[in-house]
Amino acid sequence: MSKFKKKKSGQQAISTASLPDIVFMLLFFFMVTTVMRETDLKVDSPRLPSATEVKKLEHKSLVSTIYVGRAKDTDKWGSKYNRIQLNDKIATPDDIPAFILNERQQVSEKEIPFMTTSIKADKESNVGTLTDIRLQLREVNALKLSLSTQKGSSIKK
Repeated sequence: MSKFKKKKSGQQAISTASLPDIVFMLLFFFMVTTVMRETDLKVDSPRLPSATEVKKLEHKSLVSTIYVGRAKDTDKWGSKYNRIQLNDKIATPDDIPAFILNERQQVSEKEIPFMTTSIKADKESNVGTLTDIRLQLREVNALKLSLSTQKGSSIKK
């Protein structure tokens, strides 16, 4: 009689007891790190003009965005392409200085020189509206300006 038993040829089952813990850790991680959209667009998603030289903005937390385009609620705001959206409301160019000053209050004083104002304007927008926006930005000394575009050739052949 032998003292040793023969090993079974089958493999041991992998324990799945810790899988729920791992799943909940991943779920918690993604819930904490996901950033939700801060503004609800009241203007149609701008069809951005094309450009050949495009540079990506750094420090997105220091970027204030002004949307220009056709309002989604055309019954209330009309169907023109020169509606301005600041945060979650339709505004006029006269509201821009207060918007910029409010954005400056939300960052530390040493980061204010690095703040950038980004204009996302539909390519059908009125140039006069963009000029009005730029003049209002000059009044509050917000001189770092970015015009959002999409990469591509703007020259038609």
